[in-house]
Amino acid sequence: MKIALATLPFEGSIDGAIMQVGDALRTAEEHGASILCTPEAYLPGLRGIGRAVEAVDSGRLGHALETIGRMVADRSVALVLGMERPAADGLLISTAVYDRNGRLVGRQDKVQLDPSESGFYAPGQGRSVFEVDELTFGVAICHEGWRYPETVRWAARRGAQLVFLPHYGMPTDWGAAPTRWAESRNSFHEKAAMCRAAENTVYVAAVNYALPASQTTSAVINPDGTLLAHQPYGEAGVLVANLDLTAATGGLALRYRPEPDAIAKPE
Repeated sequence: MKIALATLPFEGSIDGAIMQVGDALRTAEEHGASILCTPEAYLPGLRGIGRAVEAVDSGRLGHALETIGRMVADRSVALVLGMERPAADGLLISTAVYDRNGRLVGRQDKVQLDPSESGFYAPGQGRSVFEVDELTFGVAICHEGWRYPETVRWAARRGAQLVFLPHYGMPTDWGAAPTRWAESRNSFHEKAAMCRAAENTVYVAAVNYALPASQTTSAVINPDGTLLAHQPYGEAGVLVANLDLTAATGGLALRYRPEPDAIAKPE
C-alpha cells in the first residue's frame, strides 16, 4: 500500500488550509496513494506558537469539512486531516478521518496535551483505530506520540499496522535545519519515532509542517525502526512511501504483558 504525507506551509486560515489540502490530495492521487495525512491542527493551524491563526466556529468548520469531503471523494484518496474541533470543554486538537468516498468515519482527539498547550486547548478523551482498504491504523498527535509510547502501543495491540504522528516541529537549538536524519545534536524526536516503530513492530508515519529550521521533517519509519523515507527538511511537498504491510506484524506489542495498575509498596 502507498501512503502519502503532506508537508505543508503554515496557513493559519480555513480557506488557505482547504486549498493546500486539495493540492496535496491531487498529488497523492497522481502517485497512487491510498491515504494522505496532514500535519497537526492544519485546519486552520496550531495556536500558541507565535503565528496568526483565525478564529473558528462550528458552522464555518462544518462547511469546510463538507468541502474537504467532496475533494476526498473526487480523488478517491482517504484522508487523515489535522484540525481543531470546538467541544463542550473547549477547543480540541483533533483529526478527522475520511474514507475514499469522502465519508467522515471517525475522529481522534489529542488526549495528552503538551503543558504549553493548556491555555489554548482542552484534552480529548478516548482512542480509536481505523481501516482503509487493507490498512488498519491509529493516530497519535505530536506530544502524546513523542512522550507517551502507550498511545502507539495501544493502537498496535488492536491491530494497527501503522500509526500516523501528525505534529508541529519546534526550531532546532542552533537555528537551522538538520543536515541529516536523526543526527546526534538534534532533539530526541526523530529517535523517538524510530523507537515507537521498533518497540511495536509497526510503521510510524510522522507528518510535520514545512518549517525552515524545524527539529523534524515528515518521515516513514519501518517496523524494525529503520528509516524508509523522509521529506527534505523545510521543503513543502507530498512524500509517498510504499509499505509492505506483511512486515507490520505488531509482534513486540502483542508480547507485552502489562502489570496491574498499582504501584508496589516497599516492604
